[in-house]
Amino acid sequence: MEEKTYVDDIDRSVYDIKNEEKDVYRVKEGLTPEIVAQISREKKDPPWMELFRLQSLQIYNQMRVPDWGPSLEGLDMEHIVTYVRPNTHMSARWSDVPEEIKDTFERLGIPKAERKSLAGVGAQYDSELVYHHVREEVAAQGVVYTDMESALKGEYASMVRKHFMKLVRPNDHKFAALHGAVWSGGSFVYVPPGISVTVPLQSYFRLNAPGAGQFEHTLIIVDEGADLHFIEGCSAPKYNVANLHAGCVELYVGKKARLRYSTIENWSKNMYNLNTKRAVVEEGGVIEWVSGSFGSHVSCLYPMSILKGKDSRAEFTGITFAGKGQCLDTGAKIVHQGKNTSSFINTRSISKDGGISTFRSSVVVAKDAKQSRAAVSCQSLMLDSFSRSDTIPAMDIRTPDADIGHEARIGRISEDAVFYLMSRGIGEEDARAMIVSGFAENVSRELPLEYAVEMNNLIQLEMKGSIG
Repeated sequence: MEEKTYVDDIDRSVYDIKNEEKDVYRVKEGLTPEIVAQISREKKDPPWMELFRLQSLQIYNQMRVPDWGPSLEGLDMEHIVTYVRPNTHMSARWSDVPEEIKDTFERLGIPKAERKSLAGVGAQYDSELVYHHVREEVAAQGVVYTDMESALKGEYASMVRKHFMKLVRPNDHKFAALHGAVWSGGSFVYVPPGISVTVPLQSYFRLNAPGAGQFEHTLIIVDEGADLHFIEGCSAPKYNVANLHAGCVELYVGKKARLRYSTIENWSKNMYNLNTKRAVVEEGGVIEWVSGSFGSHVSCLYPMSILKGKDSRAEFTGITFAGKGQCLDTGAKIVHQGKNTSSFINTRSISKDGGISTFRSSVVVAKDAKQSRAAVSCQSLMLDSFSRSDTIPAMDIRTPDADIGHEARIGRISEDAVFYLMSRGIGEEDARAMIVSGFAENVSRELPLEYAVEMNNLIQLEMKGSIG
């Protein structure tokens, strides 16, 4: 008997047959209960997850688009495809990935980076993971690194159910509800107590389909005394229609554990990047965010850290580059709940060719969070007279026993510095790019060498206006 192919059983009332391609199957544009139910069937969800999706859809339909921040007028969900399935299964062997998908990731440096500097890699193409692999020596430590769908139905199903969308809830905002309804792909990581993963793990997300959304879910649990560095990379080609990224990241940092979460986002400039990221940190734990935001037409990205346990700590280090036609609204939020907690937010933003860069910070200190310390530093660099940079700090301090500080600075490239470099034989364009790279050095020095090089290359391309 001829073997049934992966795409023989599609529901043709839900899939967009007119736009069916050789290796990709897309659900119809828009968002309906039928489409959500079909996604759930595709994922072979347990009953509780199917119900969760449909309830999230109800919440989505009841909520309004946020009335603050950048305009989302160009984003029409009636013309966004919420699920695109490549005609392949996930593989643990790179050689088994289809050539056209493999070529895309190899141009992005995967699996080259895996061989050189990573303990494990997950690669998502549109709505599905196509590759996931972890080194044997890391798995032997009891570290779990797998795709979300496998975790949802496997040995760690109860752990997933306990933590899934408990930090980010569907009723937090409209796009969190959207994520709850149509999420697909992403990674699950569990690091057992006392285990230190000395080499980073990475997930890479590629949205390749025009007019589509990507809604991956990342859930990481770092148990007591454990240590992990996780790297997230994102990219997409440019199309003349809107694309949407509304992923979700939930991080659980145990007692005296440490998690560094690094992100390099290089979305195309037709992308609406509406990602939600949140971490909760127990006693003595540490969360470190390192963020580089490039590309996208509009970004709304504000990672949140909840310092629940006493002596817990959070650091956020970020760089944002807004070029022509871009409005990047980014920042961070820290909530101090435990005693003697500390946080530091240190960001750089760059605006060029009329780009708009907005930084928002929020520091909340609860009344029981005595002896807490927080500092916010935001520096902005405008490369011309018609770009824009705004800083919007917010502080809610409910105890007098706290030490809180904020500073912001906006400036332009020093012409004296440009002249000095040019007098040493460096061209004007390269001189300005060198100054901007130095301005962003606070982020690049926090990344592994290969990713620091990638980030600096992105800055060089932005300076030359070469990123679409």
